[in-house]
Amino acid sequence: MQVITAESVHQSLNFKELVDALDETFSRPAGMPQRQVFSLDESTSHSDAFAVLPSWNEKTIAVKAFTYFPSNPKKDPNLASLYSKILIFSRETGEPQALVDGTSVTYWRTAAVSALGSRYLSRENSNKLLVCGTGNLASFMALAHASVRPITQIKVWGRSEVKARATIELIRNKRSDIEVIYCEDLEASVREADIISCATGSPTPLFPAEWVQAGTHTDFVGNHNHDRRECDSALIQKSAVFVDSKINVFAEAGELLLPVAEGVFSLDEVKGELAQLCRSGTLARESAEQITLFKTVGTALSDLVGAQLVYEKVSQD
Repeated sequence: MQVITAESVHQSLNFKELVDALDETFSRPAGMPQRQVFSLDESTSHSDAFAVLPSWNEKTIAVKAFTYFPSNPKKDPNLASLYSKILIFSRETGEPQALVDGTSVTYWRTAAVSALGSRYLSRENSNKLLVCGTGNLASFMALAHASVRPITQIKVWGRSEVKARATIELIRNKRSDIEVIYCEDLEASVREADIISCATGSPTPLFPAEWVQAGTHTDFVGNHNHDRRECDSALIQKSAVFVDSKINVFAEAGELLLPVAEGVFSLDEVKGELAQLCRSGTLARESAEQITLFKTVGTALSDLVGAQLVYEKVSQD
C-alpha cells in the first residue's frame, strides 16, 4: 500500500483532468451514504469534530476521515484546524491501495466540483469571475473556474487586503494570461460579475441579493453549518438552486435550511444535484437571464475521484 503525500497530490493533479473525471464518475452508479460528523463537544455547535465519509464506485472503495479543531491555530501557529486522510481499496479485490493526504485532495476536489457545477450552470461566455475569500481554498477556486469558462478577469475580495493580494499572486503565478485584480468595491464587482464563487468562513450573508444581476451564476462552498450562511434568503428565492448532494446539503447547509425555517423556501424547490447534471450532459440553465446558484458542502465521492486519480498518476511514475 502506498502512502501519498500532499506534495505528490499537488504534482499529480490538474483541473482539466479532475473536472472531467468528476463529470464521468458522477454520471455513473456509485454508493455514497450520508457522511457522519461527530461533535467532540456537545456544549457548542461549532466544537472540535471528527468525520467519516465512505463511498465506492466500480473501481474503488474509499473512506475519508478528518478532524476539525478550529482553535488549533490560536494554540499553535504550526497546527492546522483540519487534518484529513483518504484510504482507498480496490473494488475488485478489496485490497488496500493507498493512504492519500486528504487535506490537499479536498482543496482540489472542492474547487473542481464547483467548476463542474459552473460547466452546467453558468453562461458559456462567462468571462468575469469574482472570488470572495482569501483562505487556502481561494486560489484553487479561481483556477478551477477559469479551467471551464473563458475567464479574462478575476477579482478577489476579502476582509484582509493583505491576504487578498497574496491570493492574487498565487493565481497570477498559475494564469499569467488572466487579469487578476483586487476587489475594492464589492457591490460594483458583484453587479458586473458573470460568476461569483464564495469560500469564506462568514456566518452571515456576504452581500444582498439585489446586487446579483440577471444571468449570474453563484457558487457557495464556505459554510457547512445549519445556522450559518454566505448568501441571504432573497438570493435563494430568486435563483435556480442546485446542490452537490441533497443528502448532505439538506442536513448541513444554512443557505437552504434558514430560508426553509423562515417559511420562504422549500427543499422541494431545489432543481437538482450534481449527479443529475452530469447524467444530463447539457447546460441546465433555462435562459441567459436566469440566476443560478450552486451550494456544496463536499461529498465522499469527489474525495474518491481525487484520491483515485492521484493513485493512478503516482502508480504510472
